[in-house]
Amino acid sequence: MIKEINDKSFNNEVYSSDIAVVVDFWAPWCGPCKMLAPVMEQLDKEYGHKIKFVKVDVDKNPEISSKYNISSIPTVMVFNKEIVEDKLVGFSPKKVLEDKLKKYV
Repeated sequence: MIKEINDKSFNNEVYSSDIAVVVDFWAPWCGPCKMLAPVMEQLDKEYGHKIKFVKVDVDKNPEISSKYNISSIPTVMVFNKEIVEDKLVGFSPKKVLEDKLKKYV
């Protein structure tokens, strides 16, 4: 299961990671987020040893959501330390996400 992080743990979990981190900005009421969740879980199982996967509930974590101007969800961002390397907004099929993530493994 993908770890849920918050405003307080974001720096430690994302910026301090030695590997790329995929952050799924989502909300429980979001239909496309619910569609994306099993895809993210599959990717975590396949690539979790080389890429870290976490999720942030935008409703519970307005500080980090605001910092990265999250206005549509789901938004998936790939971080390398404090640098946003990639960003996808909306539902993306597994193949699209896999193609984006292959350069980080």
